[in-house]
Amino acid sequence: MIRVLLVDDEELVRSGLRLILEASGDIAIAGEARDGAEAVSAVRRLRPEVVLMDVRMPVMDGMTAARHLLSESQPPKLIMLTTFDLDEYVHEALRLGAVGFLLKDTPPRELASAVRTVAGGQAMLSPSVTKRLISSYADRAPSRAQAARKQLAGLTGREEDVIRALARGLSNAEIGRELRLTEATVKAHVSRVLAKLGLANRVQAAILVHDADLA
Repeated sequence: MIRVLLVDDEELVRSGLRLILEASGDIAIAGEARDGAEAVSAVRRLRPEVVLMDVRMPVMDGMTAARHLLSESQPPKLIMLTTFDLDEYVHEALRLGAVGFLLKDTPPRELASAVRTVAGGQAMLSPSVTKRLISSYADRAPSRAQAARKQLAGLTGREEDVIRALARGLSNAEIGRELRLTEATVKAHVSRVLAKLGLANRVQAAILVHDADLA
């Protein structure tokens, strides 16, 4: 079972998330928190694998809590719940090491899938969030294009195909279908690309592609 901590100041939202995730059969709710301060305490006490946390909350917001959680010696996998008008917070969370971003109206099946993806060690952005957030990030940093292209120059043609598809928000299975590769082969390519580029996760790889204006 994947143990998840739910963090949101609205009880109704937490209840809805609990119902959706517990219905999946392989996800257990380790606990709930109403703000970032409670979340930090709960993570240290309960040690969940995944934290699903809202960005805007009273007492301590999601970004401040993320800084605390991601600086732990064994940080949980962090998925931020966000809306399109919070792009600047998402960019900061990417730099801190958050590995997932979801909108609050994400369909139930996608929500459970995102938790599994993140628990399995991969980053998760829905395609719509990927396009909006990463494009916005790239727009703010045009001077990075040359450095990003130089960093990507060492990739093989197939590795570049994979990372371009990744930057569009495609899953390993979707990349495999598009490039006619097995999912295991795609996973191996992604791991090799991240190692070559010195990146921590798929989100950072996607940002690099957009910085290079190759998406």
